[in-house]
Amino acid sequence: MSSESTEVWAGWYRDRQGAEAVSIAAHERQLRTCIRGVEYEGATFAALRAVGGERLLSSCVLEWDIPLPVHTAGAVQRATLSCLLTLGEPRPGGFLDRSDLNLTLHYGGAAYESGVASGDFEEAFGRIREQLPPGAELGALAAVGA
Repeated sequence: MSSESTEVWAGWYRDRQGAEAVSIAAHERQLRTCIRGVEYEGATFAALRAVGGERLLSSCVLEWDIPLPVHTAGAVQRATLSCLLTLGEPRPGGFLDRSDLNLTLHYGGAAYESGVASGDFEEAFGRIREQLPPGAELGALAAVGA
């Protein structure tokens, strides 16, 4: 995948006002989504801000799935990485009181979970990589560094 490609994932946004389907786009290590007519973007999921404003995405849950290849013994198999992100309340200084990320890889009839990571996608993804059977390697997520 080139650095110019964009990945788009379907998902759900939930907050106190209800739920809605969303799409999340990742392009050149930037994330972007539109929620209730407001465009958000940022370098990480926990840093999504309204475009042209200071409003930080907060007090909500985002869920989405990412299709991933798994390489084993010269073959490529399909897997799905299910992502659940809980964003807490905004705090002074432009931070959230919490950002909890849980990843689950569905592959080969098993589920591999990251456990809760404090919003760090790479850390959570690494936890899953460590659990895979010997010889199994996850394909890269080129556009995500969230």
